[in-house]
Amino acid sequence: MSFLLGLDIGTTSTIGILVDCRGGVQAIASRPSELLSRHPNWAEEDPDLWWANVCAIVPELISTGGIGADDIAGVGVTGMVPTLILLDDDGLAIRHSIQQNDARAIEEIGEMARDVDADAFLALTGGSINQQIIAPKLRWLERHEPGNRNRAHTITGSYSYITARLCGTLTIEKNWALEAGFMDLASGALDDGLLAHAGLAPGSLPPLYASHDVVGEVTSHAASQTGLAAGTPVVAGCADHIASAFVAGASRDGDLVVKYGGAGDILLSCTTPVTDPRMFIDYHIVPGLHFSNGCMAASGSVLNWIATHLAKAEAGQAEQEGRSVHAFLDAMAADLPPGAGGVLLLPYFLGEKTPLNDPHARGTLTGLGLHHGLAHVWRAALESVAFGFRHHADVFDDMGLEITRVVACDGGAASDLWVQITADVLERPIERLLDHPGSCLGAAFVAGMGVGVIDDWADINAYVGTDRVFEPDGATSSVYREAYGLYRELYERLKSLYPRVGRLPAA
Repeated sequence: MSFLLGLDIGTTSTIGILVDCRGGVQAIASRPSELLSRHPNWAEEDPDLWWANVCAIVPELISTGGIGADDIAGVGVTGMVPTLILLDDDGLAIRHSIQQNDARAIEEIGEMARDVDADAFLALTGGSINQQIIAPKLRWLERHEPGNRNRAHTITGSYSYITARLCGTLTIEKNWALEAGFMDLASGALDDGLLAHAGLAPGSLPPLYASHDVVGEVTSHAASQTGLAAGTPVVAGCADHIASAFVAGASRDGDLVVKYGGAGDILLSCTTPVTDPRMFIDYHIVPGLHFSNGCMAASGSVLNWIATHLAKAEAGQAEQEGRSVHAFLDAMAADLPPGAGGVLLLPYFLGEKTPLNDPHARGTLTGLGLHHGLAHVWRAALESVAFGFRHHADVFDDMGLEITRVVACDGGAASDLWVQITADVLERPIERLLDHPGSCLGAAFVAGMGVGVIDDWADINAYVGTDRVFEPDGATSSVYREAYGLYRELYERLKSLYPRVGRLPAA
């Protein structure tokens, strides 16, 4: 039997999966990554750590799966998009990556917004001028790190970087190019005018591929480092949120996927692309389909921040009890009523991407009293992300897109409390997927389609089932309706102050 390997270059961890081509998962392994935020609004990671993680994960998968390296028919990589990596003449990273949720280039975003017609940009790319696209970040590098920028032979993204380390072929994948702000949505081709906004010459980017295109084979050098067999085919790979939504079975109009990751993704499957400046548009894994979608800059990352900086005592107690600190805090917060005792949190710890597109926004906690404790803050954080998902759902409604089904997936979906809160806030049933390993499965499946050991996109349904359905509670939804209104109003009242707050001296 043939086996497939998928690798997910995620914000908080690198995850690998080994699957067969009939719906079976043989092994899963992971290693932690670290999101670095050394200055306000910065979000970086170390690409060399990702590669080190891959070199540790692959031998573990092969050993645990009880197979030989020669049994792997193909490799696919998924990851954060559109991460920016500067590459030198040898194809190696010059500096840490600049992540998709990095919001340092506030001045450059403003400059580009003044230089470029927003309506024309939307019509061409399907998106807006915001903190996610690549051009402002390259302008920032030209201004603040000219040495690094001048050394750069080319640029690429997270999963394309690892793909290149595996097979020696520099590539970019079409959803990276689209979300980077470089692609004509209608034609599916790179646009020279869009590249010029970033100071890039025509032809300066690596070749463009679809996710399932085979782009090379594992080199002998990569084989010696990873334990893979030299000559194993490698595909171009895919954006993590798209891979995860595909695995969730979202392939019909109205299928909505809520992805509880380090950044909160929400994706709505649609046969016809509908664009809006508040949202992103992506190509579906399945040719001919699209995802209208949004991404909150920080969701799970906010919870990780609370767990790391505010819950040190609770972390020690959770470890003694053999639980994660997140599960421990969930248990504390579950005893509180909806609304977190009047505590509201705005989760804009890295500015905010969709639907606000406001890099000035800041994390904000309000309503605190001396009678509140950590459990209130934790519940307010869970609720804030659910409110963010509701905000996106309201925008979909504004766009004339109908939501007919909601599924939950990825790491944070393991929290019964969080998913129930989201169901109550969205006022819709949510199907939580069973044994959804995340984006890595999508990467492995795409590799299977690329090398031909899988021949039908619908076969993904053999790998994942439904765990349970969370039904909204009417009384709780009523409370959240009011709290959500306050959440939206709080930002509107504060947004003019955030730029002034950002001008205060940084630590």
